[in-house]
Amino acid sequence: MDSFRRYQEQWSYLAAVAAPLVLAAVLIPFRGLFASTAAALLFVPVIVGVAVLGNRVAGVITSLSAALWFDFFLTKPYARLAISHRPDIETTICLLVVGVVVTEMAARNRHHHLKANEESDFVAVIHDLADLAAGPATTPEVIARAASSLIELLHLSACRFEAGSSFHPLARIGQDGEVVHAGIRWQVHEIGIPGPEAEILVQWRGQVMGRFLLSPTPGWPVSHERRVVAVALADLVGAALDTPQSVTS
Repeated sequence: MDSFRRYQEQWSYLAAVAAPLVLAAVLIPFRGLFASTAAALLFVPVIVGVAVLGNRVAGVITSLSAALWFDFFLTKPYARLAISHRPDIETTICLLVVGVVVTEMAARNRHHHLKANEESDFVAVIHDLADLAAGPATTPEVIARAASSLIELLHLSACRFEAGSSFHPLARIGQDGEVVHAGIRWQVHEIGIPGPEAEILVQWRGQVMGRFLLSPTPGWPVSHERRVVAVALADLVGAALDTPQSVTS
């Protein structure tokens, strides 16, 4: 999904430059038949389309491109980056401002949509592991599923479980989702989980039953929401370890 999104954004940058140019070229034969404001309005759907399919940067580039080609091809004097009539200047400025505003609205809407989808995925991950732990699955199966989910959730290169309660201290994702390393709260949402290894304690009813050892991707930011979900998965494993019938392998 991430690779598709990157591919889509790359194409949106190309469209941001080319689409307004193509539209302006198409309108050249008809530029004497309608007011420049009408021509400017035709650029708005193009800006909206690129902003929705791409990102904020692509939308702003489209807005600038639209204003540029509108000025160059559709206002007098033609084929020059100069405007001789005050109304055309106002129209060009309005086109640019509207484009930037529409881009910002599209970016915010996309952010809220992605956030809602992400939260739905988080609930599904917790629900799936809870179902597995409550069923006939053995503890090793529950641990393996949790480790796999943690790798994807926290963008890890590896994850493994270590039983026990006495460990060499590492950077730790706490119950509140905060990461403490050498007594310092780590800005994981900006610089990623500190390595080469970090840990999440597996606890149940106040008892430490083990930990997940995390091998983070250097510099990869991890949101607070993802860290909280990771702790919830570790707690589910703790509950599974406390269930006698799940201990058999």
